[in-house]
Amino acid sequence: MLPPRVLAVPTSGRVVKRVLVGRAMRSDRLGETLLPKRLALPIFASDALSSVAYAPDEIFLTLGLAGGFLALTHSWQIGLCVVAVMLVVVASYRQNVHAYPSGGGDYEVATTNLGPKAGLTVAAALLVDYVLTVAVSISSGVQNAAAALPLIRGHEVVVAVGLVVLLTAMNLRGVRESGMAFAFPVYLFMASVIGMGIVGVVREVSGSLPQAESAGLTLAPEKGFQSLGSFAMMFLLLRAFSSGCAALTGVEAISNGVPAFKKPKSRNAATTLLLMGLIAITMLMSMLVLAKWTGIKYAENPGTQLLRDGRPVGGSYVQDTIMGQVAKAVFSGFHPGVVLVSIVAGLILILAANTAFNGFPVLGSILAKDGYLPRQLHTRGDRLAFSNGILILAGAAALLIFIYNAEVTKLIQLYIVGVFVSFTLSQIGMIRHWNRHLRLERDGAQRRRMMRSRVINAIGATMSGLVLVVVLLTKFVHGAGYAIAAMIVIFFIMLRIHKHYERVRAELRISEDDVDAQLLPSRVHAIVLVSKIHKPTLRALAYARATRPSKLEAITVNVEPDETKALQEEWDRRDIPVPLKALDSPYREITRPVVEYVKSLRSGHPRDVVVVYIPEYVLGKWYEQVLHNQSALRLKGRLLFTPGVMVASVPWQLASSEGAEERFDGPTAGSVRLGQ
Repeated sequence: MLPPRVLAVPTSGRVVKRVLVGRAMRSDRLGETLLPKRLALPIFASDALSSVAYAPDEIFLTLGLAGGFLALTHSWQIGLCVVAVMLVVVASYRQNVHAYPSGGGDYEVATTNLGPKAGLTVAAALLVDYVLTVAVSISSGVQNAAAALPLIRGHEVVVAVGLVVLLTAMNLRGVRESGMAFAFPVYLFMASVIGMGIVGVVREVSGSLPQAESAGLTLAPEKGFQSLGSFAMMFLLLRAFSSGCAALTGVEAISNGVPAFKKPKSRNAATTLLLMGLIAITMLMSMLVLAKWTGIKYAENPGTQLLRDGRPVGGSYVQDTIMGQVAKAVFSGFHPGVVLVSIVAGLILILAANTAFNGFPVLGSILAKDGYLPRQLHTRGDRLAFSNGILILAGAAALLIFIYNAEVTKLIQLYIVGVFVSFTLSQIGMIRHWNRHLRLERDGAQRRRMMRSRVINAIGATMSGLVLVVVLLTKFVHGAGYAIAAMIVIFFIMLRIHKHYERVRAELRISEDDVDAQLLPSRVHAIVLVSKIHKPTLRALAYARATRPSKLEAITVNVEPDETKALQEEWDRRDIPVPLKALDSPYREITRPVVEYVKSLRSGHPRDVVVVYIPEYVLGKWYEQVLHNQSALRLKGRLLFTPGVMVASVPWQLASSEGAEERFDGPTAGSVRLGQ
């Protein structure tokens, strides 16, 4: 026999959600979430600005493989090369935000001008890069914070994952709220680093700038790097340059987030982009110059590479970051300055992940709208944020942090590739954009403006392409290959998703013949599932009779012959005007006999429709569900895959469910998602 299906209504989940996320916002309040420039800068630029805290470290680490002399003599030169690339990229992206203000960013530019495959390549690269941004930024932030808070050492993974959860909760509350919370720390970071640079320059000019704590040590070259030829030296310099280009990550975030700006959107986004570029350049060069002046020695394996009086310092030596060592030198005699820089550096690196928390969900939403990712990513949550995208990003980043043990040196090798793939394809797309418009434009002033913009984008494409080649050559075997593999996998997944949606759309498309052949069935055969005679069963029978089907019958499954006989006797005694049929089940199965019977009804009448009515009662407490049989739920799942069969649920609300409709806003347990 078949017991009714049970629905349970959760009550506590909404309360927890309200506490963590806040009250739901109406759709017409979306305009209130738009950002002025003063909030957009800390939200979208924190990634690019925060790279000042780890890009110098990566340059010094790479150059340090050949010994300390190379790092001190070439670090600032590599920094100038990175600055040159950043200036070109910022200038190029200012053209993007004016030409494509809809928020698609690099994906939209590449798709429109180079085709869907190029757009998907950019999208896959950006999705991977956003995940790495969160993992790298938070891991680096935890390492910097450990300089001021030693209790963190040894627990970096736990702290980092906890911070991912915290950022997730803040972003689920909405973009504007997270921006207001992050604005002060970001501005404090900018002020502290620029202030440290000014103090350092003044002390250097006055001759009072002390040497760093590591300046008195000797940095020995790693094994295999003691004697480098000209080609090997050039390759090492290029590898250091590619590591330093981590400073460019986050530049594309503003072009992807133009819709989040207040009007005039394009102009405000372009202004914010310029401010971000100038501030990041100032901070990066000040760090590299101060590191050179203070004589910092920085090694990938400090215990063996750093020597004191000709002997390795050993594993007990704690190597602070470049920024930490510079702060101790510049603010020698003023410890609060060192503490401030360490804390805000760790904080900004953690908050830098917020750039990805804004970029990834928006890009995911656009891809979902275009049919390349699941539709759920296009849905806004209670606080008008793309909640599903935020949760996916957080989960992927936390997994990476766990796998790589929150070690920035390992994670950074996967980084940068994606952003320069998007840079390069985006700028090539912009060149084609201007070529197309120049063929149609006749106004002289407009043509001159377009030609100037095309030159800027051409320089940007050339420089980005060269950097991409350098990154691939120097970092592929060190971890970049994994990032490329992830991009390829995501690319093909998105293609398969798109093909699925296209196939579903084609199958659901209505033709002229469908109106007569499918929408008007020849007969309706109604079946009511019965386990016992009670109120849910009587309601289902009444509802089925009210629909006036061509034929109506009730069925039960004969699992226990005595119970089935008693049910039939009571059915006859109550004189219920619907025939009851018992299906034999020698192996005590419930689902198979019902499905086979339903299929037999349609085998000879393919234009008939069979409607199966399932009685169900609704419980108010989720934990009450475990006390009831769920066989009808399994049966419903099987029937949904049977052509020509409709399933109708007929609920009966029990006393415990009273008032549950006021506190329930999610799917019921075991319910099936509506087709979209």
